[in-house]
Amino acid sequence: MISILGLGFVGLTTGLGFAKKGFKTYGFDISGERLNSLKNYHVPFFEPHLQEVLQETMNQTFFLDTPFAEAIRKSEAVFICVGTPENEDGSANLEYLLAAIEQVLDVETGKFQVLVTKSTVPPSTLSREVIPFVREKLKSNDNRKVGFASNPEFLREGYCWEDFITPDRIVIGIEDEQSKSILDKIYEPFGAPVHYVSYNTSEFIKYLSNTLLSTMISYSNEMSMIADAIGGIDVQKSFRILHEDKRWYGSPAPMKSYVYPGCGYGGYCLPKDTSALVSMSEKNGFKPQMLSANIDTNSIIKKHLVDKIDGKIGYDEPIGILGLSFKPGSDDVRLTPSGDIIELLLRRGFTNIYAYDPVAIGEFKKHYPGIRITYLESLKEIVDRCENLVLLTAWDEFRENEKLLKSKNLFDYRYSL
Repeated sequence: MISILGLGFVGLTTGLGFAKKGFKTYGFDISGERLNSLKNYHVPFFEPHLQEVLQETMNQTFFLDTPFAEAIRKSEAVFICVGTPENEDGSANLEYLLAAIEQVLDVETGKFQVLVTKSTVPPSTLSREVIPFVREKLKSNDNRKVGFASNPEFLREGYCWEDFITPDRIVIGIEDEQSKSILDKIYEPFGAPVHYVSYNTSEFIKYLSNTLLSTMISYSNEMSMIADAIGGIDVQKSFRILHEDKRWYGSPAPMKSYVYPGCGYGGYCLPKDTSALVSMSEKNGFKPQMLSANIDTNSIIKKHLVDKIDGKIGYDEPIGILGLSFKPGSDDVRLTPSGDIIELLLRRGFTNIYAYDPVAIGEFKKHYPGIRITYLESLKEIVDRCENLVLLTAWDEFRENEKLLKSKNLFDYRYSL
C-alpha cells in the first residue's frame, strides 16, 4: 500500500500510475479545491490521459477519502510529491517538504515504512536536511521505524502519463536493504531498468538532466543573439542544418528539441532547478560560471527579443501574442517566457496587446492578474485583429496555419514556421 502527498503534475501522475499497476494507493493534497475537483473525476490541469485513468481507478485502487492517519498506518511507502519553490536567493524552499514529512511522522505505526522524496531537491538535501530533521523528530520515539529513498521524476509536461507508465529508466537513491526491498516490489511491474544509487547521486542525476536541458536552451539563444549581432546569418536554417547530424536522433524526445533558439525556458522545473543547483554549489565553495551565465542568458534573451520589436512597430499598433504556456501540449504558465515578454512590452509603452493560446488563457489570467491585455478566443480572431504577431509558443495549430500567419508581420520567436 502506498500514500502520495501532493497531487500536482508529479504526484497525481505517480499515484494514478501505481493505482493502474494494481497497488492500493491513497492520495492527499493540501488544496481542498484540488481534492474536490479530483473527487468529481476532474483533473484540474491539462495533462492527457490522466482523466481516463482517474475515472478507471477511483475507489478501486486509487482513494482520496481515506483518513490520513489510517492511510499512513497502512502504507509501506509514502511518496512526498509536494512543491519545492525557489527562495529569493535561488535556493530550494523545503518548507512544504519538511511539513509533509512531519505530518507522516506524527502518525504512529508499528510497521517499517520508507519515506520517498519524489519532489525535486538539490543534491545532499535528503542526507543533510531530511534525515537529520527526521532523526531529531524521532529521537524520543524508538518505536517509529523509517527508511529513506530519493526517487526523482523524469516527466515531461504534456507526456507525463507515457513517461511514468513506460519509463526509460528509474533512479532510486537508497542506502538500506529494507527500503530497497519495498521499492523493488513497487517498481517490478514497470519492467524498466532500475538504477540504485546513493541519496546524493540520485538527487544529482535529476539536476544533471534538468540543467543540461536548460543549458542547451540558453546556449542556443546566445548563439542566435551572436548571429543577430554579426548579421547576414539565417538562424533558422543554421540550426536546422545542425540537427541533420545523425547523433541527435533515436529517441521519442530527441535532444534537438532543446538545442534550438527560442524565447527562453520556463515552466516549474528548469528555472528553479538551475537556480537551486547554483545556490547549492556556491554554498559548497564553488561558483559555477556556465550555469550562472545560463540563468543570465535566459533573462537577457527576453529583453533582446523585445528590442527586436521596438522601433519596428508603433507603440499604439495592435500586437497579437501567439501562445502563453511555456511549451506546447501544456497549460502550465509558471515562469512562462510569454509573461516576461508581455510585461517588457507593456513597460516599453506598447498599449494595444492581444493574446491567444489554445488551452492556457485561464491559467495565465490566474497567475498574472496584474497583466492588462485583451484575450481572444480563436486564432482567426487574433489574426483578423492584429497586423503584428509575436509567436511565443510553438503550438501545432500555429504550424498548421503557417501561410495565414506569414501573411502578417510575424515575429516567430520559436523559429517554428
